[in-house]
Amino acid sequence: MNRKHFLSSFIAATTVLPAFKTLAHSIESESLAFKIPPYLKPGDTIGVTSPAGYITPEQIQPSVLQMQSWGFNIKVGETIGKRDFTYGGTDEERLADFQQMLNDPNIKAIMCARGGYGFVRIIDQLDFSAFKRNPKWIIGFSDITVLHCHLAKNFGIASIHSKMCNSFPDDWAKAEPIQIETILSIKNALIGQEMGYTAAANSNNRFGKTDGILVGGNLSIIETLAGSGSDLDTKDKILFIEDTGEYLYSIDRMLWNLKRSGKLKNLKGLIIGGFKVKPDDAGEEFGKSVYDTVLEKVKEYAYPVAFDFPVGHQRNNFALKCGAKHNLTVNETGTVLRTV
Repeated sequence: MNRKHFLSSFIAATTVLPAFKTLAHSIESESLAFKIPPYLKPGDTIGVTSPAGYITPEQIQPSVLQMQSWGFNIKVGETIGKRDFTYGGTDEERLADFQQMLNDPNIKAIMCARGGYGFVRIIDQLDFSAFKRNPKWIIGFSDITVLHCHLAKNFGIASIHSKMCNSFPDDWAKAEPIQIETILSIKNALIGQEMGYTAAANSNNRFGKTDGILVGGNLSIIETLAGSGSDLDTKDKILFIEDTGEYLYSIDRMLWNLKRSGKLKNLKGLIIGGFKVKPDDAGEEFGKSVYDTVLEKVKEYAYPVAFDFPVGHQRNNFALKCGAKHNLTVNETGTVLRTV
């Protein structure tokens, strides 16, 4: 190639490079967007199934009555009342029941009856073909974090992290205000209302304001999914985590896993929900709090960090839309998280 032709080609290429970068950035931004399932309207059907732990028909009855009072029809799955030791039926029964609800076009949302353990045993056998064509809201937390992470990783479809059937009050008239508020937040998420929550100021918070897609759930579940087909991608996301029944050293170990695997490096923000820790064994005191442990792992990063957010294994466990874009503000007055 002669020098004159080479220079003219180089100049032409460099003039289109900024446009190419803009296009590439646009494509990348679009790839980060999650698909939002249709919101529910009166008369729509919610399926109730137990893909993890065992639960009885009597135990889900308060939730059935409450969701019916919201104007929804309820289809109770075959796993409700079934039992295989700790599970809501055998792996095959739980798989078949959840698959049927994924495939049924008349079911517009799936409420997982409870957590416990078991979803990881069936996740790789589920066929999401019909679900991808016609997404629906899937609701739950704790062990259901497996599904939230799987949907985020593989399909980019939003879901609802919230209380389940076993958390609905037996008597709505006698329920505490916080119980009512958290249960109603499920309804608000399902019908598409704007979601917004606040948390009190905490001296350990790190201030800042950011926008990003919200992902997360139970810390121990997120950690155990590392390297699997359900591994959670946290880059450019607002991550929330919570856990219960773990020793402080276990929380420290799991957070080191998140840090070493890069899950804490490129966040937009970090939200720490409820952490119910086991007391240290005598003579084996860990010496650091949850606050200390978290801040140690993120000290080199600049994004906002919010502690004591109302999500987790606790009464103030509000519904959050995994996969939806949120605005996070952390300042001297506290924390505000809102859907955008």
